[in-house]
Amino acid sequence: MARRKKHEEHENLERWLVSYADFITLMFAFFVVMYSLSSLNEGKYKVLSESLIHAFQNPSSLIIQKPEMAAGHKVVTPPQVAIIPKPMTVATVRAKEQEKRLKGIAEDVMKVMDPLVKEGQVKITQSERGIAIEINASVLFPSGEAKLTPDSVKVLTAVGQVLTSVDNPVQVEGYTDNIPIKSPLFPSNWELSAARASSVVRLFVENGVDSARLVAVGYGENHPVEPNDTPEGRARNRRVAVMILNKDQEKVSDVPVVSGPGGSAPGMPPPLAPPNAAGR
Repeated sequence: MARRKKHEEHENLERWLVSYADFITLMFAFFVVMYSLSSLNEGKYKVLSESLIHAFQNPSSLIIQKPEMAAGHKVVTPPQVAIIPKPMTVATVRAKEQEKRLKGIAEDVMKVMDPLVKEGQVKITQSERGIAIEINASVLFPSGEAKLTPDSVKVLTAVGQVLTSVDNPVQVEGYTDNIPIKSPLFPSNWELSAARASSVVRLFVENGVDSARLVAVGYGENHPVEPNDTPEGRARNRRVAVMILNKDQEKVSDVPVVSGPGGSAPGMPPPLAPPNAAGR
């Protein structure tokens, strides 16, 4: 039997068409995506650009048009919001008036006691509690006594004239150092400090200050403003403080807050004039 002749397979020369078709499809998809990204609404772009320029040129403007507000669309301007300051309460207004009033009183006292302030014998401070006029005891009294010297009478008379022009309560506070005193008149520092405060109060009453506004307090050696271990510190602690109180103070016999050299006690501003630490 004759053998069949083996059929030869022809090479497929059109297989490249498959790869070409895939490439064209990918290119088509790529250009479609690129076209969609590059498509821009000129109207929206213009509105957005103008809004940004206006906002940067006028920072107070609160209105920025949205991109969809293209030409031809009605732009609704929101109403302007007015910021109304919070009204001051009656207590706040009264406190400010009191502060202003006390400041004027402090200036008047500074004028009449200017020489002693410059010498460092008097210190004047102002706080929420009121005005504190701290006077070195050596200016007012001889050592161990509660009788005012003639020079101190003149100065305190001028202070009393200032007090007659106001109606604030006044508290006069006496202080001593920690050295005990034993005399027929003053068995202890309590009596001496109270008697010195009473002498100042009596002088104010004699010069027309209403006695109902006055209080005399003796603290003795308590509440020192300097350590009592040096002569200078003890001289600093021997003092009389005339407190012109804020009218809103409920109590007039609170422990006074005063500042010492080199710093102030809590709640007190720096002193207007430093006191002198000279002895009696």
